[in-house]
Amino acid sequence: MQRFDLARRLDGVRWNRFHTTVTLALGVGWLLDAFEVTIVGNVIGVFKHLWHLSNTEASWVLSIWFLGLMIGAYGFGFLADRFGRRRLFLLTLVLYGSFTLLTAVAWNYGALLAFRLLTAIGVGAEYSAINSAIAEFIPARSRGRANAGVMNFWSLGAIAAALVTLYLVNVLPPQYGWRVAFGFGALVALSTAVMRRSIPESPRWLLEHGCLDEAERVVEGIEQGRTHWQAPAASTPTGQRDGQRGVWAQTRELLRRHPGRVALGCALDFSEAAGYYGLFAFLALFILPAVHVPDGFAPFFYLIGNLGALGGGLVVMAVLDRAGRKSTVPVFYLLAAGGVLVLAASMRTGSWAWVLAAFTLANLLATGGWISAYPTFSEIFPTELRATGIGLSVAVGRLGAFAAPLVLTAVADRYGMVPALLLLASFWLIGAAAMLPWLRWGVEGRGRALEAMMAAEGAR
Repeated sequence: MQRFDLARRLDGVRWNRFHTTVTLALGVGWLLDAFEVTIVGNVIGVFKHLWHLSNTEASWVLSIWFLGLMIGAYGFGFLADRFGRRRLFLLTLVLYGSFTLLTAVAWNYGALLAFRLLTAIGVGAEYSAINSAIAEFIPARSRGRANAGVMNFWSLGAIAAALVTLYLVNVLPPQYGWRVAFGFGALVALSTAVMRRSIPESPRWLLEHGCLDEAERVVEGIEQGRTHWQAPAASTPTGQRDGQRGVWAQTRELLRRHPGRVALGCALDFSEAAGYYGLFAFLALFILPAVHVPDGFAPFFYLIGNLGALGGGLVVMAVLDRAGRKSTVPVFYLLAAGGVLVLAASMRTGSWAWVLAAFTLANLLATGGWISAYPTFSEIFPTELRATGIGLSVAVGRLGAFAAPLVLTAVADRYGMVPALLLLASFWLIGAAAMLPWLRWGVEGRGRALEAMMAAEGAR
């Protein structure tokens, strides 16, 4: 009875300073991911010149990032379910900050690859820990808005990276500019780790593991809007599952109990990752050269495009808790596919200005698509399996991010740019199609407590 009462109180709290602090402190993880991806895309040419890399070697600087994300999201998702959200979202930020700082002093190609992999593992771990914590801290009526707000930090990170590229990488000598940029990311990460120390453990995780007294203290603090917390005493879960179940057993239970939810999470993330990263890879490899965008203007191209992305995220933030997940997700996935078709049509003009306008629209709709997806599949797993479910979904999704640039390049080289863009649009249709069974049999998360979502499935 106490467990249900505490969960009810969590969902009844009005938005206060605590929720704002959590949203800001956890949103930086998404900012850093976007910052890293955008910076590397802008300085890959510097690496090729500095260490005389072939195109294949340079491509591994990008591809190894997705490998690290897969490892971090899946492996640390299990750890977040076992040891708690707080420990993990502190550890992941320290991992990211430390290894991106080491990236700034990489002395050769091999060291760069190793540090990129380790940095990506830290960022991948952020996906599981952050999305689990946001889902479990925020009241049901604001959960979608807050989760979308956290992920809007992605666009801010991409915008920051574009500005850093313009005012650091392009101004300083090439052999030093990229090092300063990675050092800047490390400084932001390690500074944010101090801010995250004030976030308590998820009370829902504590309840699930039998730490009722500590959960009571956390809920009371949230009700008071507390933003400064003493470091919690080490709590030992009273349940036995943590000592008996490893990562494979956890995954098997997830697949056995909730196969449809796992399938939805994996399909949505694969679809958006292939569509989003495929868009940016195709833009850099084919579209910008085709419309003769000067190298010096490329950062402005990305800057303007990501301002559009921020607009898309803000729209989703406004509508997700009003229209609901079942409406918002498939509509944005279909619109994202349409945005790619508009981009394909703009290529016929031969004008970089029209292409820029079309890319900005496509990025707006694509960002709205993936931002609507994460709150949707983050809330559909039970608390004891949530981080594992999110991590598994993200790991499968990174396969799409890894494969899309390779497949699109092969199609464009053999059949031309228009067929490749049609294929890119079809990636988004995977997620739209995956939502169809959920529309009929799934649970709508809008305004519904996490515990009620699982109860509704049991009743059905």
